[in-house]
Amino acid sequence: MIDFRYHLVSLISVFLALAVGIILGAGPLQGALGDQLTDQVSQLRDERNDLRDQLSASEATTEQQLTFLQAAGPQLVAGTLEGKRVAVVDLDDVTGDVQQGVVDQIEAAGGTVVTTAVLTPSWTDADHADFRDTIAGGLRDRLTEVGAVDADADTPQMLAAALAVSLTGASGPQAESRSEQGSALEQQLVQADLLKVENTQSAPADAVVLMSGTTAAAPADGGENTQPTPEQDAVQTFTELARTVGTVAPATVVVGPTTTDGDLVSAVRSDDATAREVSTVSGIETPVGRIVVPLALAAGLADQVGQYGFEDGATPLPPAVPSTPAAGGGS
Repeated sequence: MIDFRYHLVSLISVFLALAVGIILGAGPLQGALGDQLTDQVSQLRDERNDLRDQLSASEATTEQQLTFLQAAGPQLVAGTLEGKRVAVVDLDDVTGDVQQGVVDQIEAAGGTVVTTAVLTPSWTDADHADFRDTIAGGLRDRLTEVGAVDADADTPQMLAAALAVSLTGASGPQAESRSEQGSALEQQLVQADLLKVENTQSAPADAVVLMSGTTAAAPADGGENTQPTPEQDAVQTFTELARTVGTVAPATVVVGPTTTDGDLVSAVRSDDATAREVSTVSGIETPVGRIVVPLALAAGLADQVGQYGFEDGATPLPPAVPSTPAAGGGS
């Protein structure tokens, strides 16, 4: 049994240690500790001021570069799409100011936006899957007749090919007017409430811009057996759509905001088969990104497909291409 003397010795030891600490802290160590803390605070203050100065300098440089690019933009894009006709398709309700900014740059490059169209939610809504199968079945003969798809193509390919031909179908080589097939396909897609056309398209497009803002986050549990979310299904459908349009249209560019996990631009870039047919441009929420769009279209019309942006694996700017005379639409 431990007696009272053991407790007394323990208490005395604790108080002695405390006393020694107080004496040393108030005496020999006081100056050293105080000086050390003062030096550390001063160093941290200097580092904070340096970082603040670096941030201010970086922001000023960025602002200057943005001002320069905005000023140089018209000269960079001028004439790159001279005489070319472009169709702009909004896949998933991209904001109006971003879409208008892209259209403005295409027109500044000398191109003509012959139509702006919007896909409706019915294009990807799971509740309309059977309806889409019915529509695709009715389009099959017409699309195989013009060679837009193989006879065994699935529903997403059929609908994507119908969209591509409706936008780019010309009445003949170098034709200035749309083909009867193109006009008829557009009418069928509109009547099926899969497509909304904001203006009457009088001429076939030489190139197609597919605009997206869709981001598909992974499901919360993230397990191997997790079912894809509706957003993930939509991104997959749009990736297949881009690939099919890319095989039909003379040039196709998918554009979207700065990439994030699960967005369409990233999905296209990571799909080798699609990336070989379709160019991408990221960052269209910024003036710089929008300037790149007509340059990417011009490169695509010169058979140069690329992935453009400031992310890893992307190229900031497309290669310069010589201007070429305006050409007619696709099939």
